[in-house]
Amino acid sequence: MVLTARSGKRGILLIRYGKEENGKLIKKAIVYTREEHGIDPAAVDSEAVFITGRLRANGHESYLVGGSVRDLILGKKPKDFDIVTSATPARIKKLFRNSRIIGRRFRLVHVFFGPRIFEVSTFRSLKDGHSSNTYGTIDEDALRRDFSFNALYYDPGKQIVVDYVGGLADIKKKLLRPLIPPEVIFKDDPVRMIRALKYAAVSNFKVPWLLLRRIKKESPLLAEISPSRLTEEVVKIINSAGAAVIVESLDNAGIYGYLQKEAAALMKRDPLFRKKYLAGLAQNCGSEESGRSLSALVRDYLEIICVWEVKPPGHLSKADETKWTAQLVENFKAAFFEARRFLLPINPPKLELEKAVRMIFAEHGLEVRKTRLFDRPRRPKSAEANPAAGPESAVHTAKKRRRRRGRKAGAPAEKQRNV
Repeated sequence: MVLTARSGKRGILLIRYGKEENGKLIKKAIVYTREEHGIDPAAVDSEAVFITGRLRANGHESYLVGGSVRDLILGKKPKDFDIVTSATPARIKKLFRNSRIIGRRFRLVHVFFGPRIFEVSTFRSLKDGHSSNTYGTIDEDALRRDFSFNALYYDPGKQIVVDYVGGLADIKKKLLRPLIPPEVIFKDDPVRMIRALKYAAVSNFKVPWLLLRRIKKESPLLAEISPSRLTEEVVKIINSAGAAVIVESLDNAGIYGYLQKEAAALMKRDPLFRKKYLAGLAQNCGSEESGRSLSALVRDYLEIICVWEVKPPGHLSKADETKWTAQLVENFKAAFFEARRFLLPINPPKLELEKAVRMIFAEHGLEVRKTRLFDRPRRPKSAEANPAAGPESAVHTAKKRRRRRGRKAGAPAEKQRNV
């Protein structure tokens, strides 16, 4: 790869060249300096800088890529920093002891810093199409990304942005431009429809009319997406401060129903519900308080179906207190399961949803103690307690008890057998 300087309309252009098979130089990318891209180095996570620095120190290309670079150029502070490199997953794992390789078909590395996770992937080629899992070069990696503003590579050490696809110009024009052919992009991965509208909504970018028409036409493809992937996308949306504008954009395009079927149907039937629902998202989403963002998805529905019976005034007898508390718990359980059904097809963690519903009850002055929502059948401790197990099972259980008692007495089981 050759880097040269040329005069242009904006002054001196730094251009990265590559070589064709015949040895002829070909223009590959424009390299933007700090003065041109405007990224504030202080906004870049220090641990992401450390990861890219160590990879480079060991002879590998390494950049920040994707949404974090887009947000940095727009003057926002990203929550996540994805890293791409020429190093293979096995090599990355050797350089970072605090890491693990994940994935079977698409292998990448998670590097851990306490509770934080940084995703480090290897450059992919176009050998097998835009969903290729074969390793390649940076210029191939750029062309297999979804949208131009997600294909910018930032080197925090040199503070340069490498642009193979004109992504920086599209950011300046506030234009959402797909890199994958329109007839392939959503069939290859329907979730890109959600991401396209999400990116455009939070960044105030224009979605080309033809692209929006294709999204509306191909939206039924989202029905084939697994609930786990849809849950992941919804969680990302409600954990962002722009949840309300994202959901409004998805609803206007007619695809929110694939993420939240009942909520979308209620918004369509009742304009007042729609207004309250979007206002609740704007008020509660993006919060760091556990359960707060999730509560915005179910609050307005529970307000419709629940009867908020406050505690009767005055002193209650012990029997009446017990009866009232039991009824409150039953009401809470019913609300929880109804909220769970309402959220389908997504299936958020049970504890998070429980916190969200408990939070809504608390807003009505109803403090609900923690309670078991799912009754688990108890397994018999021994064959004596389970007559159907038979005498052989009872002998086996007795032997296991003797072995446990022997291990508790002192030496490990292997040593005790050798005595």
